[in-house]
Amino acid sequence: MNLTISFMIGLLLFTQTPAAQPPPRPGPAPDANNAYVIGADDVLNIYVFDEPDLNQATKYRVEADGMVTFALVGRVPAAGLTIREFQERLIAKLSEGYIRNPQLRVEVESYRSQNVYVSGEVRSPGKVPMSGPTMPLIEALALAGSPTAQASSELIVVHPKKAKPGEPTLPDDDQDAVRTRINIKDLQIGKAGIGVMLQAGDTVFVPKAQLIYISGMVRNSGSYVLDPGMTVQQAIALAGGLNDRGSDRRITIARMVNNKRVVLKAKLTDIVQANDTIEIGQRLF
Repeated sequence: MNLTISFMIGLLLFTQTPAAQPPPRPGPAPDANNAYVIGADDVLNIYVFDEPDLNQATKYRVEADGMVTFALVGRVPAAGLTIREFQERLIAKLSEGYIRNPQLRVEVESYRSQNVYVSGEVRSPGKVPMSGPTMPLIEALALAGSPTAQASSELIVVHPKKAKPGEPTLPDDDQDAVRTRINIKDLQIGKAGIGVMLQAGDTVFVPKAQLIYISGMVRNSGSYVLDPGMTVQQAIALAGGLNDRGSDRRITIARMVNNKRVVLKAKLTDIVQANDTIEIGQRLF
């Protein structure tokens, strides 16, 4: 799984490497860039069209107090504003007796203030700096070292209503958060998840795997990772299928119900639950 995800990340990053671009023209920045909320340590490109003297140094770092120092107008508040809001504020400042009808564009050169978080069963859990106004889920997973062998087959993306600065938001922390569940196997084949884009403050939570146990007349008895919605028939397939003496009509499931262990008769189409023990009986003839 890890090699596959690493390969996909390499392919993703290769295909997304931007080609050399001509000098920018007047007009609004892309919508995704406009919606980005500026923070301390971000580096901005500011282009003022038809004003060569103001374009000698186009890169401006947002200072620790959230200000940007710009020629003519001095220090301008930036942190906490979207790119569009900051652009409009700078235009207003330049219009105050400095430049008639200024035209400018603000873009982010380096995203250094916003992060997503990857927690749970990954090799390097923690804060992952964003590489743009959004970040692909698969890229965040790779930067966190990819899921461990103990990881569940399903991860949860948590988009909080209000992110806690510097902290991940776990699935049970915020009742108003939007939660998206994605099967990790789908990431491997590009079926889903590769198009999921994370926003600043999002948390990717990879829970520990839930197990089931299969014994009796199967080829490979043992414990197996439970996939959501798995049927008894699919569980038997994980164990290599029935052996020569196994019967698909003599199946029981030992399960904890209200803190008591009960043994239930099962069919191939029944849904398996975490910690179930599936016992395959022997054919009578």
